[in-house]
Amino acid sequence: MTHLDSAKAWREQDPDPVTRAELDALITAAEDGDVAATAELADRFDTRLAFGTAGLRGELGAGSNRMNRVLVSQAAAGFARFLLARESHPSVVIGYDGRVNSDVFARDTAEIMAGAGVRAILLPRLLPTPVLAFAVRHLGVSAGVMVTASHNPPRDNGYKVYLGGADQGSQIVAPVDGEIHAAILEVANSTTVDLIPRSTHYETAEDDIVEAYVVATAGIAGESSAPGATPRIPVPFTYTAMHGVGYETSRAVFDRAGFAEPTVVVEQRDPDGAFPTVAFPNPEEPGAMDLAEATASAAGSQLIIAHDPDADRLAVAIPDATSATGWRRLTGNEVGTLLGWRAAEREVARGGTGTLAASIVSSPALVAIADHFGLPYRDTLTGFKWVSRVENLAFGYEEALGYLVNPQSIRDKDGISASTEFLAMAGELAAEGRTVADRLREADEVFGAFASSQVSVRVTELAAIGRIMASIRDARPTAIGGIPVTQTDDFANGFGDFGPSDILRFWMDGGSRVIVRPSGTEPKVKVYIDAVSHDGTAEQRRAAAEATVAALTAGAQELLAE
Repeated sequence: MTHLDSAKAWREQDPDPVTRAELDALITAAEDGDVAATAELADRFDTRLAFGTAGLRGELGAGSNRMNRVLVSQAAAGFARFLLARESHPSVVIGYDGRVNSDVFARDTAEIMAGAGVRAILLPRLLPTPVLAFAVRHLGVSAGVMVTASHNPPRDNGYKVYLGGADQGSQIVAPVDGEIHAAILEVANSTTVDLIPRSTHYETAEDDIVEAYVVATAGIAGESSAPGATPRIPVPFTYTAMHGVGYETSRAVFDRAGFAEPTVVVEQRDPDGAFPTVAFPNPEEPGAMDLAEATASAAGSQLIIAHDPDADRLAVAIPDATSATGWRRLTGNEVGTLLGWRAAEREVARGGTGTLAASIVSSPALVAIADHFGLPYRDTLTGFKWVSRVENLAFGYEEALGYLVNPQSIRDKDGISASTEFLAMAGELAAEGRTVADRLREADEVFGAFASSQVSVRVTELAAIGRIMASIRDARPTAIGGIPVTQTDDFANGFGDFGPSDILRFWMDGGSRVIVRPSGTEPKVKVYIDAVSHDGTAEQRRAAAEATVAALTAGAQELLAE
């Protein structure tokens, strides 16, 4: 079948007038000999978005290689087949954020699940991803679906899947992703979307599910105090939802926890799938927190709390007189270190032996914390689906702003619960006359100064990622940034307890580390750089670690340029 034939067949079953009109225009132009239209059809129909361990994620538009109602309907029907093959009476809870078509995709999923005989429960309105992840466990259902593209570009949307039961509400991992993908292909190859059974007899959850999440999450503030800590003082802070769905739920949690009334970045408070004030709705990206910093400076805030659009990630900024903006954005590793330290203190105080865990590209600082407190530590592959599955987990994080502080009630990263924990910590420090910056300096003294950095290259074609990784493997560096490589670990065929993965890890003279891997959610190759120093004062340790990171960062840029 030619791309033109595929486009016509797709158009005939497409229930969305917008994407049908897209295809009509492309088909007409291609039939008239338009080369660009022909190339566009090839891009849209050469392949299809694969259902992987992150579910589906891609640009909105018509075609099998885009996110649209046809693809989502096929995914829902395939996932329903998978669930029905696993158990006789499966159930699913479905949530959605504020991106374009998220509500439409969620309702399509609810109708198709119900039509297939799966008990389907739709969350009452657009809500953060952590509420959906919480609902999977709270309701005791077989599975969860969250329609979101998290912090991806504005034109993207996605379809994230969780499993209950033995999976405890974690995201799917292999081989389940492949089994679901096979079931989706069976649907796509055997029927058209208009013939997939649907039913409007699905349930809509009441607000009590949101209230249950709010109560459980606000409760962290009452449980999180370090042993013997002074009662906390509410810290003035600024909050931004980054045009996402975090504000309403976060505000309810903050109120119940007794925190200060936040100064809100009004321009970014309400859900808006166009994300008008940011070029890229990811608090890690340059410029994304500019409005929050300006708002916080005007309000005299002592802290900035930022969520990504579906509120599963947390970004933090603290005052810094040496910065041009007056603010210092903490890295995911710094926040992970502080939250992990609190978790370790609490675990030891209660006589527990819970495990601290982080992805292998996250800072080794958490290993030092676990060693200091005599607690188990576990490295995982990248992706929170792995962190959340660690047995006896007390705390887990990944450097990409993802933190899990309450594994007893949720098994995914949660920016709202992490905010609650961080604000509680800041309040306790304030009661002692100290700041978050003071606590970071103390970490350098107790555990050593850990510094980290990232280098990445964004590609326009995915094939370029494979070429970059192959080039580095074929000519493995003997030094990076002038620092000798002492050992290279290639995960391509598995390494230690890890299965095959496209990761290269270089151990450097002096104990620093460089890891190269493709991004799991964006068209990028990423390099993660970590260094540590235990020598001298806290300031001397910090300076030495950062100098090593600077040298390795320059070397990594050269590595990616080859």
